[in-house]
Amino acid sequence: MLNSYKIANFALDMILKKLSILNYKNIAEATLELSPKMNCFIGRNGMGKTNVLDAVYYLSFCRSANNPIDSQVIRHDEPFFVLEGEYVGDEGNEGDGDSLFISVGMKRGMKKHFKRNKKEYKRLSEHIGLIPLVVVAPADTLLIEGSSEERRKLMDIVISQYDRSYIDALARYNNAHQQRNTLLKMEDQEPDPLLMQLWEEQMAEAGEQLYEKRKAFVDELVPVFQSYYERISEGSEQVGLHYVSHCQRGPLLEVIQRDRMKDRAVGYSLHGVHRDDLEFTLGGHPMRREGSQGQNKTYVIALKLAQFDFLKRTASNTTPLLLLDDIFDKLDANRVEQIVRLVSSDSFGQIFITDTNRDHLDQILRNSHLDYKIFHVEGGMIK
Repeated sequence: MLNSYKIANFALDMILKKLSILNYKNIAEATLELSPKMNCFIGRNGMGKTNVLDAVYYLSFCRSANNPIDSQVIRHDEPFFVLEGEYVGDEGNEGDGDSLFISVGMKRGMKKHFKRNKKEYKRLSEHIGLIPLVVVAPADTLLIEGSSEERRKLMDIVISQYDRSYIDALARYNNAHQQRNTLLKMEDQEPDPLLMQLWEEQMAEAGEQLYEKRKAFVDELVPVFQSYYERISEGSEQVGLHYVSHCQRGPLLEVIQRDRMKDRAVGYSLHGVHRDDLEFTLGGHPMRREGSQGQNKTYVIALKLAQFDFLKRTASNTTPLLLLDDIFDKLDANRVEQIVRLVSSDSFGQIFITDTNRDHLDQILRNSHLDYKIFHVEGGMIK
């Protein structure tokens, strides 16, 4: 069991009350007064719906979900971008009903300034986890089809939102790993064995910390994930999720050093938690080979909803924001109906949904009594 947090019987809802966007991607300017429950963005592909959700994501993670280069999110031919969000808790998350103001701005060629209540952060990692968030997007199929890096990123994003020591351990591991690889690539001379030993020890120490935290996370996530998948698929399929790590082969320092000569030959580290992976299965067989498009999408949606449930119990007992970007495509009517029932329940807080099909959203709204707002997006304009 995880012991880095306390599980409470309730979770505080963090609500994004007002969102202001200036020169972000294709959105020139927008100020949105948002519903505390359901916010629906309708429009054709390429009109800017996803960019609205990405702005919400940026205010939680200090970066774009799909572009790691900050200068590239600035609208074409503009000198800067600004995002501002006003948040409130269901009982005033900052105390006595006060609002929480988060803002970020950046000029071309200069560093970004990220602020909480007008005070700039010294380290952006201090902000991660304050406003927990889960996003479900079409690119999530890369979790199944893509490399192990995608699946490690999934673990890193979730654990970092409730355990700050994980961020520090990850930074220490990545630095030691990079330094060891630099030594392995040396061509004109043999690397200093004492220096190599130093970086290997740092990799092993930080790596074993990461392994324990990842293992605890996966152990708790699996039954929740399987429950969500069973509900969406109405029990028609059995799925599995297994964590695989070099730490399972013995003490990590020994595992890293075991093939040092082979590492030297290829010029990089073959062993360590940077090679960790998650195995996805359907009926006991690899999901990558067995799953249809609908099954793959069901799998990643169930996985993300399980993350939501997990963060709700861990991230300072705060209900995460849920971003659903074009999730209904390639799903049959029964699975759409089950997802609609899930996200319409009281278990979820504020939700942001994009879709090209108004019928899906009408179905959600018709089958619930939720407060909602519908925004129409066209050419970066939001009405």
